[in-house]
Amino acid sequence: MDVQEIDLLAVREEVDALLAEFLTDKAHAAAGRGHPVEVVDTLRDFLTAGGKRIRALLCVVGWYAAGGRGDMAAVLRVAASLELFVAFALIHDDIMDDSGTRRGRPAVHRALRTCLGPSERAERLAAGGALLVGNLALIWAQELLHTAPLPAERHRAVHTLYDAMLEEVMYGQYLDVMAIGPDDDIDAALQIVRYKTATATVERPLQLGAAVAGAEDATLDLCTALGLPLGEAFQIRDDLLDVFGSTDGACAPGLGDLREGKRTVLLALGLRAATPAQRRRLRHLVGRADLDEHGAAEVRAILEATGARQRTEHMITSRYQQVLRALDSSALPSAASRALHRLAVTATQYTS
Repeated sequence: MDVQEIDLLAVREEVDALLAEFLTDKAHAAAGRGHPVEVVDTLRDFLTAGGKRIRALLCVVGWYAAGGRGDMAAVLRVAASLELFVAFALIHDDIMDDSGTRRGRPAVHRALRTCLGPSERAERLAAGGALLVGNLALIWAQELLHTAPLPAERHRAVHTLYDAMLEEVMYGQYLDVMAIGPDDDIDAALQIVRYKTATATVERPLQLGAAVAGAEDATLDLCTALGLPLGEAFQIRDDLLDVFGSTDGACAPGLGDLREGKRTVLLALGLRAATPAQRRRLRHLVGRADLDEHGAAEVRAILEATGARQRTEHMITSRYQQVLRALDSSALPSAASRALHRLAVTATQYTS
């Protein structure tokens, strides 16, 4: 019998409960072996600090989309694995960017720095400690994955997709860190978005859930048709919010991406459309570690004046509409289609 509605809140609660139980077991095991339990506590604190659990939700919706029914033990385990994977990715990303906060709390490497007290080596040691916490998150993500109760052929399909996701994220992160190419290259900025975020945030989670249910190639291809534009819209929205904040005030404008000189689609559009004088000012201001609010306001004004902000919004909207067209022309179960409509709104129109 078809499911009438997918309760996304209940799915999130089940994933959170699975993660809590898993980490409790890890803490008990660490204590019993004399390992530092604070590592588990640090990871638990990171996971409970927030996050939309969008990857886990998409994984479960992908399972329903491919005809998944009945016992959800396997798909919930894969979904929870994705949340540990993203914890790994974000902890490492914060180290590489030297971000001060994550979800309103000190980033892991900054929190560990505080614990170390005054020391000339504290910065390096804290970064190393956070790196290892992230590594454990990835190891445990793999453990959740390979212990999901699945037939051998479905295990192989799931692991193949998961391995592809890991590889894509590493390539995207490398491109982001190395900042290769001109800073006004819109295609290069989009390539970073696709590899670093779009595949791992939407496409692969959908495919992983579908693979747990034994999906055929046509369903996996549909996951790509939905996942890539939705994942791109999600990241482009995130980059826009970091610079401008949200109109409802839920997200304040930030300095992080501007100080880092992050190669975003927004910045590439601004540089491409700027006058020579505006381009000089953008390149003088963006990427400065000492950029203040006055300088950031000038950057925002230029991005507004060049139309970069408006064109970025248009890119988000066009990708959202592309997702809706793909959904409307698909033969997905109605409950999965409705859930994907709701998640598409969450991914493209969120403000905090």
